[in-house]
Formats: sequence, C-alpha cells, structure tokens
Amino acid sequence: MISSVRGTAVHVDADAVVVEVGGVGLHVAVTPQIARTTHPGDTVTLHTSLIVREDALSLFGFASREELVVFGQLLGVTGVGPKSALGVLATLTVPQIADAVSADDDAPFRRVSGIGPKTAKLIVVQLAGKIAVTRPSGSGGADAAPSAAIPAQVVQALVGLGWSERVAVEAVENVAADAPESDRSSVPALLRLTLTTLGPARKETVSG
Repeated sequence: MISSVRGTAVHVDADAVVVEVGGVGLHVAVTPQIARTTHPGDTVTLHTSLIVREDALSLFGFASREELVVFGQLLGVTGVGPKSALGVLATLTVPQIADAVSADDDAPFRRVSGIGPKTAKLIVVQLAGKIAVTRPSGSGGADAAPSAAIPAQVVQALVGLGWSERVAVEAVENVAADAPESDRSSVPALLRLTLTTLGPARKETVSG
C-alpha cells in the first residue's frame, strides 16, 4: 500500500499530478483544487490511496489525511467508485460532507457529477455516524424532528430507493417495533436498520 508520496511535481493536468519520487514518475489523480495550486517544480506531499484493479493500479491523492479517510469511507458505499468518491471531495469539503450526512440531506451529493439520487441517499445512510460533526450547543436540526414523522421519512426514502410503499411501510413498522429508542428517534439509524432487513435496493415491478 502506498499511503503517501512526497516529491517534485513534473507535470500537472486538470485532474492529476505526476510526482517524481526517486526518479520514478507517479501519476496521481487529484481534485481540481490540488491541481490548480500545484505547478511543475513544486515539492508536493500527498496522502494517497492505491486502488488495485485487474487491469490497472491507480493512485488517488489528497491534501490531508482527513480527506483520505473520507475517500475510503465513500468507497465503502454501495455504488460509489474511486472516481465518484474523488468527485464528492472535489465538490464538497469534509465539513460540508459531515454536515450533509448529519442532517440526512442528500441534496449536496446529488449535485456531484456521476452521483444519482439513489446513490446520494445511500451515501447519507451508510456514512451516518461515521463522520463526526461538532454542532453549536442548543442548535436544532434533524434530531429535533417529531418522532411520529421519523417512520414516514424512512418510508419515503425507501420508496425513493425502489421499494413499493406497502413493502416499505411494513418493513419500517416491523423494525421500529423491536429497535431501541435511540434508533427509532433517528432517521438515518432507522433507515439503516430497515435496509439491513430488506437487502439490496431493487425496483418493484409496477403492473398496469
């Protein structure tokens, strides 16, 4: 595993930097922000992730360890590949990602090229609780939503992911009946538990 590289930038593209390390030029895919601030001859240090495929070895580089960690977390989301994960970090900062996940708001992710509505929702669901967010004391937000509205929001999310409303309602009711209060009072937690019981998302066949 190549976890970081430090060397001289010998070539810079809009989305990649070639870094010479010990006489070897490493092609590292980066965000446009890094590419814009890097010039040939600069000494650069990048935190990297090596993605191994059958036909290629690809390096992805980031300015901070925090970005690298979030990149790895994004790769763990169903339907998110390395290019899409890099696109998220090119569009949103780590605090913006954390705030969107904490607020159960998939809109920022839908604005990322290559991320569709279902994948955006899955990012919010599967990263819930994994990215710490420091909120001002006394602030409101999603946690202040009435408990009666939480199952309805989960049902709506499941319908958006492809299940029929009948299946979604039944699944949410069954899961909520056995879930602890902490999970019943959180949209991301209840949605995550319900998805675990339903399995992979699928489109219901609609007749007529």
